[in-house]
Amino acid sequence: MKSSIRFIVILIIIGAFLLMRCVRVVPAGHVGVVDVFGKVRSEALPSGLHLINPFATIHRMTVQTQELKETLDTPSCEGLTVHLDVSVQSHLDSSKAPDVYRTVGLEYETVLVKPNVRSAVREVTSSYEAKALYSAEREKMSAEIDQHVCAAIEPRGVQEERVLLRDVALPARLQQAIQEKLSAEQEASRMQFVLLKEKQEAERKKIEAEGISSFQKIVTEGINENLLKWKGIEATKELALSNNSKVVIIGSGREGLPVILGGDTAEPAPRLPPPRQ
Repeated sequence: MKSSIRFIVILIIIGAFLLMRCVRVVPAGHVGVVDVFGKVRSEALPSGLHLINPFATIHRMTVQTQELKETLDTPSCEGLTVHLDVSVQSHLDSSKAPDVYRTVGLEYETVLVKPNVRSAVREVTSSYEAKALYSAEREKMSAEIDQHVCAAIEPRGVQEERVLLRDVALPARLQQAIQEKLSAEQEASRMQFVLLKEKQEAERKKIEAEGISSFQKIVTEGINENLLKWKGIEATKELALSNNSKVVIIGSGREGLPVILGGDTAEPAPRLPPPRQ
């Protein structure tokens, strides 16, 4: 009796253990690779609750974006050593997770991604001058590294998202020479702007002088003897009607301009008494 009860208890414990082994949970952002005694299932388990073979082993592999940081010294095309800090963002292709596990293993970042990133960086930077890392060509270099990494790791089941050149350090003497060259180029650009401005100002003054000369020519040609006589007549008329005029003598001769005598007082001239009879 006791032995039968003991056997039943053992069966219950074994059954509970197997039931617990059958129920597996794959967390969010992961897939489960099923390995049964070395045989890998071709399809990965998505995140959630699953009932599987109790003797199977579940390898949980993340499909979230991972960042790989690399610090390396790489040569430029001049043979200079450039210090670079590179970041690569990538994620595992969930549909190819069993193949990655079977051909590369769980440490696919160390085995697959890292060596290809280092190789791509060295291959691309060796075809550029060191100064390119301080110019607009830096983005072009980053794009080329991105293409090399994608071509190497995506067929193997890892999707590369972006390559970032985080920090660049050149030899001190080269960095100083680059800064001096950039400063000289900026100064040359500034001088070109100043010269262009001075040229435009000279053109403006030339046009202004031509306008003044043209105006003076027109005025000179318009002034003649008849006009001067007419203006003299108008001035004589205004002076004759002014209260401040004392004596106005009409000029004679060629010009015929008036001659003004007297002060500025506005008092009328006294009347002379009529002559005696």
